[in-house]
Amino acid sequence: MSYQAIARKYRPETFEQVVGQGHVTSTLRAAVRKGKLSHAYLFSGPRGCGKTTVARLLAKAINCSAPNDGDPCGQCDTCKAIARGGDLDVLEIDAASNTGVDNIRELRDMAQYSTAGGNSRVFIIDEVHMLSKGAFNALLKILEEPPARVYFFFATTEANKIPRTILSRCQRFDFRLIGRDELAGRLRDVAAAEGVKVDESGLRVLVSLAEGSMRDGLSLLDQVIAGAEGTIDEKAVADAFGLVASELFLELNECILARDAARALRLVEDLAAGGQSLDGFARGVVTNFRNLLLLRIDPSLAGMIDLPPDRVEVLRKHASGFAEQDLLALIDVSGRHFERIHRSTQPRILLEASVVEYCRFESRVLLADLARRLAGVEAAPSSPGGGGSAGAGRAAPSAGARPVPPAAGRPVAGAHPAAHAARLLRL
Repeated sequence: MSYQAIARKYRPETFEQVVGQGHVTSTLRAAVRKGKLSHAYLFSGPRGCGKTTVARLLAKAINCSAPNDGDPCGQCDTCKAIARGGDLDVLEIDAASNTGVDNIRELRDMAQYSTAGGNSRVFIIDEVHMLSKGAFNALLKILEEPPARVYFFFATTEANKIPRTILSRCQRFDFRLIGRDELAGRLRDVAAAEGVKVDESGLRVLVSLAEGSMRDGLSLLDQVIAGAEGTIDEKAVADAFGLVASELFLELNECILARDAARALRLVEDLAAGGQSLDGFARGVVTNFRNLLLLRIDPSLAGMIDLPPDRVEVLRKHASGFAEQDLLALIDVSGRHFERIHRSTQPRILLEASVVEYCRFESRVLLADLARRLAGVEAAPSSPGGGGSAGAGRAAPSAGARPVPPAAGRPVAGAHPAAHAARLLRL
């Protein structure tokens, strides 16, 4: 028997098994139980979050011969046929490869025929936003006057591209990305079912790579299981996908804080010599500065960082050496560097230039701080009694001292500190 991918093998069999979309499944389950189903549903949301899975479950529940409180039984012939894609009354269409008006006209003709044996006929159209304008117009007519016992389930990642005339005839459900804890729990359960042990460090990296997509998470786990031996830890995941070890970003932070550009360049040299992804390192630098910003704002935000506790503690120490405005600027700069490195044919040279820029980074001065400093400079020469002349109480310049022009050193007499600060910044 051929190998079945984990993402297909562990596809949910009931609405309750769908992870992270309770706001959708509870409503649909109640609609099936009460017999109050719409003739058209639109499922929109990010990739891999369960849109097509829920559409198939709803098709099963509608046609199941022995539904259980709105859930399909999963054991009858109809449920089994839909699960393997062989039921004649449930037709799945990929709109990306069936974009023309003729394809929709064929579908419209098929909708007029009686069912092959099930209760209802269901058309599941994936990536429906890919249909042409003519195809949408052809679809509109059948949505206006749908035949009895015919249902349309549309799935899309870009609902904004669907005409409003179509949207107004559908009940819309917006799917969301799956939370880290929910995703980690599901991956842990699947790994246990496969007889594989995944430790917390490896699970943390997998969840981070999945970015809220259940399908991506299961596919990543499948790939690691195929190549790993024994327990799946952070190193096994990093080796499987060519990831850069988190220790290297900690070393980069030390280079920046010490303003040691030579050490940062040697770090890039070691990356290139080891055959690691320079593009991946540039992407990780952005995340590293983001993590520092979180810890600089509030150390309790450590739960939002996908790193082991010991490395988070090192990051917390590093964060104390940066100002918030500097980290905001570094995130912006590193993001632009990543875009350039990602598209470049010379990524190493650009990465070397970027790490040198980080190490030579000049701290930002906030206008409000500068205004306060200038206000203090203005107030300092005035005498305590306030009754002296303009020159009273002002320290005499030392012999040989060069006078500082007002524009370069101190505010002009009578000028507002904030206005003078703005003038300095323009200069």
